[in-house]
Amino acid sequence: MGDTRLEPLVLSGDERSILRNWARRRSTAQGLAKRAAIVLACADGLSNTAVAARLETDRKTVRRWRTRFLAERLDGLSDEPRPGVPRTITDAQVEEVVVRTLETVPEGGTHWSKRELARQVGISPTSVHRIWQAFGLAPHRTETFKISPDPLLLDKIRDVVGLYLAPPANAVVFSVDEKPQIQALERTAPVLPMLPGVPERRSFDYIRHGTTDLFAALDIATGKVIGKVSARHAAVDFRDFLDLLDHEVEPGLAVHVICDNLSAHKAPVVHKWLVAHPRFVLHFTPTYSSWINQVERWFAELQRRCLERGVFCSVEALQAALEKWIEVWNEQARPFRWTKTADQIIDRICRYCDRISGPGH
Repeated sequence: MGDTRLEPLVLSGDERSILRNWARRRSTAQGLAKRAAIVLACADGLSNTAVAARLETDRKTVRRWRTRFLAERLDGLSDEPRPGVPRTITDAQVEEVVVRTLETVPEGGTHWSKRELARQVGISPTSVHRIWQAFGLAPHRTETFKISPDPLLLDKIRDVVGLYLAPPANAVVFSVDEKPQIQALERTAPVLPMLPGVPERRSFDYIRHGTTDLFAALDIATGKVIGKVSARHAAVDFRDFLDLLDHEVEPGLAVHVICDNLSAHKAPVVHKWLVAHPRFVLHFTPTYSSWINQVERWFAELQRRCLERGVFCSVEALQAALEKWIEVWNEQARPFRWTKTADQIIDRICRYCDRISGPGH
């Protein structure tokens, strides 16, 4: 069916105001916001095809909501009722829950609980919980982030991601970092093993037996790790670790090392070593951007599967466990797969910046 002979869609002033509110309001459900935008575009005299192109949807969707609005006006944009027990909560109450959750906080508090909000709206806590689930809201959760102030942020992202997605020929790429101050912890009581229906149990307190540092270089092509335990992680220790990499990598291959901005990585002793070993090239991640260094993903596995529940009665036992973990890992190593392009990462950072610099911030 084409777009010819479309019935004109004319809005009253109140309807236009309500639709604009739905389309622009951050708290409005995404589906309803899209429908409001479709009707507003149709009211501007655009054809179904033109509206579909402007809003990046299909013509069938535009035709459906144009027809529904002409037949039922604003009520036609709500979701169609589903079979089952009739609803006891009105659309206004649903909207109030969403709006209050997103745009207000309780007096004296930082975020709503379902019971507080239920008392305010006049519905049950279970209903509030279901509305939150339906709209993907979780007021009890919070996450942290940090936008890097590095003046070379974009260049460094493109440099590091380029090594992941298109590594140079006749070269090996290592993602390198240190895991400092790994503690040798012994529990004050023996660990009680897992039983059916009972998880493993351990005492909450422990005895410290010292610490060690671990240098690790993850080969991004194979997933294998070259590691070295050390009593510290100063510049000379990093230089010695580079020496180890130099001996491990076959001659004739260039070596690209991705590392963070730790001062030890840029010290004169390291610079002098690099001058004497021209096949090595250091690539630095942006400030506050350890997430871009793949070896951090490997450190997470090490923490979860070796250290978090380990019991170490001495530094020597801890070092032996680290070396054994690396050995076992390398026997079945698989590379981590990097999927995001530099442009996708930069675009997401820009969206974050737009949100934190928008109205109300």
